[in-house]
Amino acid sequence: MTDTTTPPATPSTTSVVAAEIIGTFWLVLGGCGTAVFAAVQVATADEVDIAVGVGYLGVALAFGLTVLTGAYALGHISGGHFNPAVTIGAATAGRLPWAKAPIYIVSQVVGGLVAGAVILLVASGKDGFEAAGNMAANGYGANSPDGYGLLSALIIEIVLTAIFVTVILGATDRRAPAAAAPAAIGLTLTLIHLISIPITNTSVNPARSTAVAFFNGDGAPGQLWLFWLAPIVGALIAGALYEPLFGGRSRRAVPA
Repeated sequence: MTDTTTPPATPSTTSVVAAEIIGTFWLVLGGCGTAVFAAVQVATADEVDIAVGVGYLGVALAFGLTVLTGAYALGHISGGHFNPAVTIGAATAGRLPWAKAPIYIVSQVVGGLVAGAVILLVASGKDGFEAAGNMAANGYGANSPDGYGLLSALIIEIVLTAIFVTVILGATDRRAPAAAAPAAIGLTLTLIHLISIPITNTSVNPARSTAVAFFNGDGAPGQLWLFWLAPIVGALIAGALYEPLFGGRSRRAVPA
């Protein structure tokens, strides 16, 4: 999802797969795990309930921090996508050969699903936990945190993914300071979550959505199509427009 510099030695396919699995696992565990375990917590003092959870702000920061740390740790190996939309945007912009995109996407989905299973396993250790509706799934209508409908969800996911992929392509352009790319991208993802958690619980990442949808149930699997379609459309828009708008064939290429 971030550093697209070409390392001195080309990483093997195994290394790329491992980096994308681990990076996506970390993103889902850190982001969705924070939403499940820490977003809403209540402590009781003198018979008064006090909210001590991290709330929307904490969840937004968690997603941003997972991308930032994962990018610094693994970006030099695979490019640090951790998101099928980023892979598709990179391929559309000419940063990644299309033939390599399926390897990235499958790895991301696998990493996300493993993280979703770990979250469910840990959460099930708490008495009274019910997975249905409580696994940080994305949704619209009745499954939107604040009741936003399908059109609102579709628009916000397309727009925010397009912005996200544009930031990634710009931050990893050779003309941009390379060391700052993970921070810029992590902060962008944090802001994206602050905007859209109330609308869709924020996807902009089909692997993140898939990771918890089937464990969550409660209508989430039936709405998953939108959280693949909208991010892919946004990524295609950003990938197609970056070169015509900003030029510069000095871009850094994702390791092949």
